[in-house]
Amino acid sequence: MVFVTVGTTCFDALVKAVDSEEVKEALLNKGYTDLLIQMGRGTYMPSKVSGNSSLQVDYFTFSPSIADYIRDASLVISHAGSGSIFETLRLGKPLIVVVNEDLMDNHQSELAKELADRKHLFCARPQTLQKTVETMDLNNLLPYVPGDAKQVVTLVNKFLGFPVD
Repeated sequence: MVFVTVGTTCFDALVKAVDSEEVKEALLNKGYTDLLIQMGRGTYMPSKVSGNSSLQVDYFTFSPSIADYIRDASLVISHAGSGSIFETLRLGKPLIVVVNEDLMDNHQSELAKELADRKHLFCARPQTLQKTVETMDLNNLLPYVPGDAKQVVTLVNKFLGFPVD
């Protein structure tokens, strides 16, 4: 199953891209059979019917938690929000991050690019999603290992004069 999430935002460009017959066909060619889209505040309604393909498509707007959907997914396609990115990486799921270039400062693209450069995920734009799916090799991804903040906490506590455990 491929799980797509836009978080609480409106990212119709991502939903439209993943709803295209070309991306659906690319997903089928990679062996995926189900596509579940969390579409947030978007107004674009994806099609539950998938043209010539047998990809099963469903969608919803919001859920109290997407952790179970991510856990059940074989591949996650996500907007570039840090919460969605790190939750997916912590669960060890393959991830394609699609950057929303319409955002003002586009700070999310910096995070996505850095993590892609470190080979923890694939990075795409809505217009390059099909190509990314077609060319991705999940064997090239490296596991994400969260950093240990204990040393930083100890330094801050010392600086502030708090007891150090």
